[in-house]
Amino acid sequence: MPLPFKARPLLPDNKRLALIWQKHLKRKLERDPKFKADYVKFMDGVFKDGDAEKAETQPEPGKVWYIPHQGVYHPRKPDKIRVVFYCSAKYKGASLNDHLLTGPDLTNGITAVLCRFRKHAVAVMCDVEKMFHRFHVHKEDGDYFRFLLWENGDTDSEPTAYRMKVHLFGASSSPGCANYGLKHLASQNQIQYPSAASFIRKNFYVDDGIISLESVDEAVQLVKEAQVVCAKRNLHLHKCLSNNREVLDSICASERAAEVKQNVDLNHDELPAQRVLGIRWNVESDSFSFKVSLDEKPATRRGILSVVASLYDPLGFLAHSS
Repeated sequence: MPLPFKARPLLPDNKRLALIWQKHLKRKLERDPKFKADYVKFMDGVFKDGDAEKAETQPEPGKVWYIPHQGVYHPRKPDKIRVVFYCSAKYKGASLNDHLLTGPDLTNGITAVLCRFRKHAVAVMCDVEKMFHRFHVHKEDGDYFRFLLWENGDTDSEPTAYRMKVHLFGASSSPGCANYGLKHLASQNQIQYPSAASFIRKNFYVDDGIISLESVDEAVQLVKEAQVVCAKRNLHLHKCLSNNREVLDSICASERAAEVKQNVDLNHDELPAQRVLGIRWNVESDSFSFKVSLDEKPATRRGILSVVASLYDPLGFLAHSS
């Protein structure tokens, strides 16, 4: 899938900017051994998956862009790092994102997806692993996705130029491209796998799929068919979870959500709580709940609005009544 440029740009040479970012990153890596180990491990996985390659050729002037990158930890998963590429980083007044089209908004409405998730008795959720990285860019676009990195994490050496081969978390075009690709995959399998195709097309919010079904048999069949359809185009559907133990038992343990892979005995233990599109889902009782942690705010209109806005509630369960 090509990069959707507004018009194919002639960009300034921003390698100097990337080198400055590398100096800042080097200092942080050398200060924090755990951060460095996690960073190197993450990038090793990127190369192992074939999502990046060494930039061997000399690019044409104006057709290359170096993207700064940084490691970010998930606030609720302090041991999980994600390396983010800053396609919005500006050099001489422009960034790569300034030249990319976002495309039409193909993301399903979160309210509709959540309401369908609550419709029937058997609930299922799953996730496409590294969704953006499963969609490749055209080879001639790879030099717009260049970045600098030290080989084997050796920050005493000169950084080497690499280029990403896939769409990036951080590029403004990536959500539109990935959503289009996912819906295109569904349309290709509409006849052979109608239920899975409908699920992928209507019940995904970016890379998270959630649905409810009337029976266990329907749920078991849907998970299997959706995994088959996704695997056809190298999409890995994993982190599967259900409020029904029979459905969970039908899913390979390695494909279940991390919380129920090893630590939960499906015959005796309670199913753990999980987040569904940002809302806390108590899987055992099949109910939504909210955990409020109030910061000290002044008793002013601004302070009150700040507290209200800090609670994520897309379905308005906690909205006040007039």
